[in-house]
Amino acid sequence: MAKTIAEINQKIREGKAVVVTAEEVIGLVAAKGEEETAAEVDVVTTGTFGPMCSSGAVINLGHAKPRIKIHSARLNKVPVFCGLAAVDIYIGATECTVNDPLNEVFPGDFRYGGGHVIEDLVAGRTVKLEADAYGTDCYPSRRWDREFTLEEVPDAFLFNPRNAYQNYNCAVNLSDRIIYTYMGVLRPKLGNANYCSAGQLSPLLKDPYFRTIGIGTRIFLGGGIGYVAWNGTQHNPGVPRADNGVPLGGSGTLSVVGDLKGMNPRYLAGASFVGYGATLAVGIGIPIPVLNVDILRSAAVPDEELFAPIVDYSTDYPEVTGKTLGRVSYADLKSGSIEIDGKQVRTGSLSSYPRAVEIAETLKKWIKEGDFAIAKPVNLLPCPARDALEGDE
Repeated sequence: MAKTIAEINQKIREGKAVVVTAEEVIGLVAAKGEEETAAEVDVVTTGTFGPMCSSGAVINLGHAKPRIKIHSARLNKVPVFCGLAAVDIYIGATECTVNDPLNEVFPGDFRYGGGHVIEDLVAGRTVKLEADAYGTDCYPSRRWDREFTLEEVPDAFLFNPRNAYQNYNCAVNLSDRIIYTYMGVLRPKLGNANYCSAGQLSPLLKDPYFRTIGIGTRIFLGGGIGYVAWNGTQHNPGVPRADNGVPLGGSGTLSVVGDLKGMNPRYLAGASFVGYGATLAVGIGIPIPVLNVDILRSAAVPDEELFAPIVDYSTDYPEVTGKTLGRVSYADLKSGSIEIDGKQVRTGSLSSYPRAVEIAETLKKWIKEGDFAIAKPVNLLPCPARDALEGDE
């Protein structure tokens, strides 16, 4: 029953493609079985929305008069990287405003950073540039102050080195004090447990072997259209896997790129974590073409069969010991509490499942209306487990 991406795209053009979300396909498989569902469904859409610290934007500011070769600059007091060219800059999501006391903990403190600047730009707000230079014969200006909106700059694109982690930790704290982390505030003595994944909607959990996701894959990114540019930093698909092929811990990642001018602040939002700093919440949705039963089977794995490692962030995470307190299903995490060492522990999600549903539904709508075709990857991402399976075949 094998299909090709070309055949699926032809059905999309004709308005005949059957598209369902990764949530919906679970029920279809339960009702009809894998073979019938794989024959019927052409595309499964996924979605996730949560903080993704390794994110940022490249902005070309256009030339000043007289011209300037920017040496250092700030956007809304947030330092940006200027070592690209005369007026190309890169703003990182976790960079905070100058003089921000990052090493101190102020409960309730709000930190404005690069993620907020990116949201402000996408929302159409005015951003203030303060730029300095040392001056050259061809770029004589030494100072440039201006205010601008996203539409006023020639080019701006989101370029995120590491997004959409394929599974991640459930974070807890066994120590006697509160700790402040990128996984949120963790209360002492197993006071809470935080996780960050859409589970059964999360893109890389639904294609665990990277059979359809690779360089050039077209995706939903921040409310607009983006692409997978490369594997992300810290891409590590060689971690142990469950029998269903899903990694049992942090594994694959994506580097993604897309036009910032086509994005939406609903799906690209600055965030601030107490005691940690700023970040950017990113919405990503990836279509999975159902080329065969194996791909369908992976796309239909429910929360009950997806497991995250429980990690003590007071000791095991900073030292990266590899120790865990066991594993927990996303179904249990989403229930509101889990049991650890005989204790009921409240759970909280840093990602938004309702927003992930929105993303998967939006992508489904785009495809069904013929506005979004499936892009065949020009190269698959590294995945030793996939290569081993294909070698067996």
